[in-house]
Amino acid sequence: MPLVAHNQLPSFSRLQDEGIKVLSPKAAQHQDIRELHIGLLNMMPDAALGATERQFFRLVGESNPIAQFYVHPFTLDEIPRSDKAKDYLAQYYESFADIKEMGLDALIITGANVTGAELSKQAFWQPLIEVFDWAWENVTSTLCSCLATHAVMEFRYQQKRQPQQTKTWGVFPHHILDKKHPLINDINTRFDVPHSRWNSISKQQFSEQDLRILVQSNAGFVHLATSPDGFRHVLFQGHPEYDAISLLKEYKREVLLFNQGKLSQYPPFPDNYLGTFEKAILNEYRYHCRMAQKNSQKLPEFPEDLISNNIDITWHDTAVEVIGNWMGLIYQLTHNDRHIPFMDSIDMDNPLSL
Repeated sequence: MPLVAHNQLPSFSRLQDEGIKVLSPKAAQHQDIRELHIGLLNMMPDAALGATERQFFRLVGESNPIAQFYVHPFTLDEIPRSDKAKDYLAQYYESFADIKEMGLDALIITGANVTGAELSKQAFWQPLIEVFDWAWENVTSTLCSCLATHAVMEFRYQQKRQPQQTKTWGVFPHHILDKKHPLINDINTRFDVPHSRWNSISKQQFSEQDLRILVQSNAGFVHLATSPDGFRHVLFQGHPEYDAISLLKEYKREVLLFNQGKLSQYPPFPDNYLGTFEKAILNEYRYHCRMAQKNSQKLPEFPEDLISNNIDITWHDTAVEVIGNWMGLIYQLTHNDRHIPFMDSIDMDNPLSL
């Protein structure tokens, strides 16, 4: 049900052009529908800031017909930004201080790019913990994406992510483990999820802290889990919010870094993502790049336009359903008072009875 364009954020117009229903605040006042306020802590770097913003806005806007959604983006000042990005954030994003004063029904925390292996040494580490601690006491549920999941697993559940020998990168088949949990009610029992990460939290690490594992890949790595209470933390290791071309954009970025001499090895194709035709185009591009470098010629353009329209998206519908179930539970848990703290006791066998 509709997003409400409560400021002039350009993403609202972009999403409306896609067919997502977006209401002005004035139009929203005439709708006899409950409103929910969701925070989006966007920690992604400048190049991915807008795309990540739209991806999560889109999932929320498509997810559930029960409410009007006010999504409030904010970020952390400690994340390095260009002057252009700082101007954008100053114009369209809210401050954490204002978020705390207003209150939220739910919170989404994105992934982030980091330098080095240790999360606790990142400049945003302590401010991020402050957000998590505030949300633990004041927000019904916090949904974490990829690195945010790794962060909360480290500082709240004492489980550090482990580096992998190879990158988990591509689109992977998954299956449901806990069919009774309301977050995955009425979704396909098998579905795809994109992943992109060099580090991982293992199934054993989730289990050691009594977290509830709901979805894992056919290869055995965990995608979706929750805190022991079943809802306070919703933890994604994958990226169900990704657009069809998100992995292509990542592949392009790594290819260009290799061409600039900033990567020692040419990146492999993301698993289970590109077809034979698309791989042939990219292999030809690689050959022409190699010949251009050998002959000190200008490198050819990356053939993104030849590939992007041919990529299938096999995960979005399931992602919308999961977010819709999450929104539905939040609505049930907050229907009396939007500012109530999280209810410590939830009957997960009958959560909608609350």
